[in-house]
Amino acid sequence: MTAQHEGYGRDRHRVRYPAAPGHRDLSRVGTAPRVAVVGAGIAGLAAATGLAERGCDVEVLERERYLGGRVGAWNEQLADGTDVAMNRGFHAFFAQYYNLRKLLGRTDPDLSRLRRLEDYPLVDAHGRRDTFRGLPRTPPWNALAFALRSPTFRMRDLIRMDPRAAAPLAAVSVPGIYEQLDHLDADTFLREINFPESARHLAFEVFSRSFFIEPRRMSAAELAAMFHIYFLGSSEGLVFDVARDNFDVSLWRPLEEYLSAPPTPQRPGTVRFGKGVCVERIDTDGDGFRLTTDTGASTSVDAVVLALDVGGLRRLVESSPALGDAQWRARVAASEIAPAFAVQRLWLDRPVRADRTCFLATGGLDPLDNISVVDRYEHQAAEWAGATGGSVVELHAYAAADTVPPPAERAALRERLLARLHAMYPETAEATIVGESMLWRQDCPRFSPGDFATRPGVVTPHPRLALAGDGIRVDLPVALMERAATTGWMAANTLLRGWDAAGHTLHSVPAQGRSRLLRTLATRERHTR
Repeated sequence: MTAQHEGYGRDRHRVRYPAAPGHRDLSRVGTAPRVAVVGAGIAGLAAATGLAERGCDVEVLERERYLGGRVGAWNEQLADGTDVAMNRGFHAFFAQYYNLRKLLGRTDPDLSRLRRLEDYPLVDAHGRRDTFRGLPRTPPWNALAFALRSPTFRMRDLIRMDPRAAAPLAAVSVPGIYEQLDHLDADTFLREINFPESARHLAFEVFSRSFFIEPRRMSAAELAAMFHIYFLGSSEGLVFDVARDNFDVSLWRPLEEYLSAPPTPQRPGTVRFGKGVCVERIDTDGDGFRLTTDTGASTSVDAVVLALDVGGLRRLVESSPALGDAQWRARVAASEIAPAFAVQRLWLDRPVRADRTCFLATGGLDPLDNISVVDRYEHQAAEWAGATGGSVVELHAYAAADTVPPPAERAALRERLLARLHAMYPETAEATIVGESMLWRQDCPRFSPGDFATRPGVVTPHPRLALAGDGIRVDLPVALMERAATTGWMAANTLLRGWDAAGHTLHSVPAQGRSRLLRTLATRERHTR
């Protein structure tokens, strides 16, 4: 594969973490290790790929009937019986998601199943609008250009900011930023540095809520790390890709076919998928493990990767007393879940206006966080819209409630979301809703002050048990889907190292800020606190 196909981007400052040397095919040096991967989200699929490509015999066990986890997809039926595509909502595939793109490149070397959006504007309750179109990619000019043309940020705001207190925001080092700022919430930190209120609401609130949490409850360290990953630490830019089709069609079915096919020199191991299978307990079995499912069936393996969401990991570890030691089990038990969120997808009998963007992020327009015109980028939605003359619109409400609310409150939020849509896109007010799907979920990891220090990592007390997922600690500058993919590859590497097998090379944006001056200011600030 070429460098581009391996997920590399254009940023010459990206960091390469070389693979450990070793055997390329474990099946040639003895009996192939048997590994169970519990969970078939991005993390589990990355782990399964990494293990199979080194000759392991992998069994992937997934409780849902589809792959992809929180980026999974399925079909539903409208009232007229029409099959339509459905998923848990819009996902942005950024260019700096090197390790995720490497996974997708296994079946799509040119990443042709992704489509680059030209822009995604941000708008607030006062009608102020920011855009990422045409920004330079190189830090710090990207941030400076964004600030200078933003209606919410003026030069006087820059003068009023406290440069010493603000230095950590522009001079992030990972994991050092967590020592500096993880005791603070993002809202307090931005107030302390005199960051302008209007810009705080429009820019940082939009980004923090993409982590399914409000700024007052989000770690300032996570906010700073996010700013580094997507802006000041990377030259990849903030314009992203979207899947051209529903996630199952674009991403996961091709990967399942690749992994399930007969072995090849590039993938000498075998992979079997068990969908609709819930693992209820794991016991130690000699040097390995025995897994028991909800059907009462059991299987013995040499090693396990747990690639579950936070709630699923807590439940499985709680029901498996033989796993880990007391300290590790306490870390898992202390892992917290973010507030609940809602995704409302509407099939309308008429199109939205032609000048509407594919994706619009909002700030200060509670409960609405963004609007997606799905038929502008997703093939199945476009086919339905073309055949009916309608449109497919999706509304997101991140951090909508502390927990999934009762039916009456869910109905009230639905009406508020519709009211916001009609106010922002008035042409939808007269449209008939042909079909509607309203999803409520609460299964994303929480990133609040203090969470980083207690979060469990990839390595566990048992050398043949590894964790993966976007809620797992990793001391690299990665987030969201990229954290899931990175920890999946790392979990595979952790197990492969124990069998003297070759690992897989990883990449990330730089682990520290690029400006020596800002890094010096940040260091001085840390020492004077």
